[in-house]
Amino acid sequence: MKLLEPIMINGVHVPNRVMVPAMVTRLSGEDGFVTQAISDRYVRYAQGEVGLLVVEAMAIHGSNAGPLLRIGDDKFIPGLKEMNARIHDTSDSKVVPQLIHFMKISKSGWRQTVDMLSIEEIERIIEQFGQAAARAREAGFDGIELHNAHGYTLASFVSSVNTRTDEYGGTTLENRLRLIGRGMESVRRYVGDDFPVGIRYLADEFVREGYTVEDAKLIGLRMAQLGADYLSLSVGGKFEDAVHTPGHVLHAYSGYSGDRCMPGAKYPPALHLAYAEQIRAFVRGKGYDVPIIAAGKLSDPRVAEEALVSGKLDMVAIARGLLADPDWVRKVRLGALDRIVECDYCNVCKQLDGAHMPVTCFLWPKGAMQAPGADDAASAPNWPEGNAGITVKEGPNGLTLKWKKAQGNPTYYDVYRADDEGEMRVVDGVKTTMFTDTGLLGGMNYRYYVRACDATGHASAPSEVVHYAPPLPSGAAVPAETLGVA
Repeated sequence: MKLLEPIMINGVHVPNRVMVPAMVTRLSGEDGFVTQAISDRYVRYAQGEVGLLVVEAMAIHGSNAGPLLRIGDDKFIPGLKEMNARIHDTSDSKVVPQLIHFMKISKSGWRQTVDMLSIEEIERIIEQFGQAAARAREAGFDGIELHNAHGYTLASFVSSVNTRTDEYGGTTLENRLRLIGRGMESVRRYVGDDFPVGIRYLADEFVREGYTVEDAKLIGLRMAQLGADYLSLSVGGKFEDAVHTPGHVLHAYSGYSGDRCMPGAKYPPALHLAYAEQIRAFVRGKGYDVPIIAAGKLSDPRVAEEALVSGKLDMVAIARGLLADPDWVRKVRLGALDRIVECDYCNVCKQLDGAHMPVTCFLWPKGAMQAPGADDAASAPNWPEGNAGITVKEGPNGLTLKWKKAQGNPTYYDVYRADDEGEMRVVDGVKTTMFTDTGLLGGMNYRYYVRACDATGHASAPSEVVHYAPPLPSGAAVPAETLGVA
């Protein structure tokens, strides 16, 4: 499988094509030091054999960052070094930190914007990126990633809604790219050319007057010209359309652009892949072979494999899918695809991040702070007397399915649905023995079954299949073929 093939990134051997992109855990204290819980989280990914592990966003400056890791002072090096040693002792996974600079925000809804920064402050930011890169190398990381996406400072300068009027301003793309260019120069001055430096940026801002994939092609080209060793693509996650909750700091993922950044269950799989394909083709066409990586509902191994084989991507980034099941890569290697704990994109993790609470997965056992360890020998849950006893009841809020509790140690239940002759697909994961479907349309024929799952992906046999055919509303037209009309 292409997924399991190694890739070289500036001389560093990455054992496979799967990346854990930076996903905030909120497991550090307010002081920004590595905690046991954070270290355990990343070691767990390494146990699952992920190729490239991007540690959550680390602030390069001394501002109050809440429960986020920091790398803006030498005092953070020992804890980071210890975490990296644990990761490297666990597997051949490679690990890089995501370096961030963010502007000030307040609980009133106010936020600092790029036009408020003085030239002196900009010069300081440039120097801080270089110093943080040097600390990362000293701490034993295998490279670094510059966060030039979402609502962070670098991305705010690159944005087409940058309102500055000087050489760092929004009049031209060259001006808007000046800060990331000087930031790269600073980083290379501190760590040299032999240390991998990736850049994450947006393929589309998804805000009014924001840039689109056409600009993103040119931005990707400039990143390649600057010597980026990989480009990791995201979308959206901007402050411009964020929704302020009184009493809380503004959260960049709370508006439509945030929905596109972390698409929920109603969005289709691999919905950002077309942007990545265009950017990769454009940058390749200009003579640069920098690896292109993208995220966005790629947790189905078949979808991820096709993206690599077809040349749309060089690596796949899987955040929520690997949070749900850190053993994703290991299970792919073993051919145990049916045992992967499938993310249902409920976005409980996103909600926890927005509330500055420890980020966990809805599919984990209740109260767990980490994904359970692998248990290949565990017995799968099973149905009492081989039958789930599914009942179906139509009500004003939709169709409600109920079933018996499975035997064994079920953590959740996957509900499968197909319409007409379509393929059965998971529509939700629930922790109760009940599911209400609100997305039905009269005149369709639906089929359902349920599987009981434990926390490590062992699943029961499918339950019996139940059928439901909601009637067409009064006055609706019937297709001609149904009436036998030629």
